[in-house]
Amino acid sequence: MDPDWIEHRRGIDGELIGWMEPAGDGFVAIDLLGRPRTGALDWLAAEEALDALGIGYLGDPHELRLETGEWIRVRITEASPRGIRLKQDDGSAQAVGAPQVFFAIGFPAPDELRAFVRDPG
Repeated sequence: MDPDWIEHRRGIDGELIGWMEPAGDGFVAIDLLGRPRTGALDWLAAEEALDALGIGYLGDPHELRLETGEWIRVRITEASPRGIRLKQDDGSAQAVGAPQVFFAIGFPAPDELRAFVRDPG
């Protein structure tokens, strides 16, 4: 995490929802995965962008590209500047008692992690 990043917390409960990175005369909204979500905006617009983004995207399915080049479906189990932890998501097909597979990736999230791309059709 860049030491210049400024925390932005949700007003209702104080939950961290991202950071604002100084950029020239403005600020770039950075999400909880450490990824820029906007270009340079004024302070209020950057705050509003993070407020609108919220944290719900962390619960959405994502995909992780393995060293083999294969993309697998994962869920984010933890996201912080110390790192991002993922769990392989087999959907409802995972049998009760089956071993769970976890992955650790760096922060900010690398390009090997992306939002789940649904099959067309």
